[in-house]
Amino acid sequence: MRAYIHAPNPSNNQPAPRTARKWPGEFGIAVIIAFSGLAAVSAKDPPPDLAKRVAHRESQTAEERGHYAYTQSVRLQETGGRNAQTGEYHETREVIFSPNGERSERFSSEPVSRLKNLVLTPEDFDDIRNIQPFVMTEDQLRVYQVEYKGEEHMDDQDCWVVSIRPRQILSGQRLFDGLLWIRQDDFSVFRSEGKAVPEIVTTKRENLFPRFTTVRKLVNGFWFPAVTSADDTLYFRSGPIREKLVIHYNDYRKFGSDSTITFDK
Repeated sequence: MRAYIHAPNPSNNQPAPRTARKWPGEFGIAVIIAFSGLAAVSAKDPPPDLAKRVAHRESQTAEERGHYAYTQSVRLQETGGRNAQTGEYHETREVIFSPNGERSERFSSEPVSRLKNLVLTPEDFDDIRNIQPFVMTEDQLRVYQVEYKGEEHMDDQDCWVVSIRPRQILSGQRLFDGLLWIRQDDFSVFRSEGKAVPEIVTTKRENLFPRFTTVRKLVNGFWFPAVTSADDTLYFRSGPIREKLVIHYNDYRKFGSDSTITFDK
């Protein structure tokens, strides 16, 4: 983030409370050991080709999502001292289809920017389109180093957690660095946390980016991005700026042979 007033045209902490602990008696230790053994037995190890399976499922998800129209709304707020809001940016884009099936974007209304300190750059808008709703397809797998981190029960889902980091970043590339939560039953990603990289810092320019979380929702058997949220402080040389970002992906509507979606000109 740095400063662009206009959006590019659409393209085709409080610490957690702590409680006192009591050392368990013999019975308590026996129960802990029993449940630990049960968890070890029930744990489901990931397949050795987990990354490839995830990328294959992500490719299917990206292919399916490419047949949907939807609305993407972006709200960015900047805050100053005592968390007082000092500025805001808002836009709503529609991903639509023409009668002959060509997919494109349009603004639902003119974007509104009242930002005072932050400036939205081309990299920010690229991240809004491609990194915040990140999908790690098969053609992207070679770009990333994937490391298994363990399993976790998250949002009523048994999942594996992997970290992905760029192997290298070429000039002009925007990539994702963070964690993916993968459903064990179908290898679908249903949650991601991380940030867009690289940050761009030179003697004349600072372009910093927030950490964010994207959660997905089930749409006709596939997990599509639903909400991206970020609440992070960016430490510029001129001083820290806190930003809050929320992106909603709404009203998924499939365009295909069995349905027809029309829009007014």
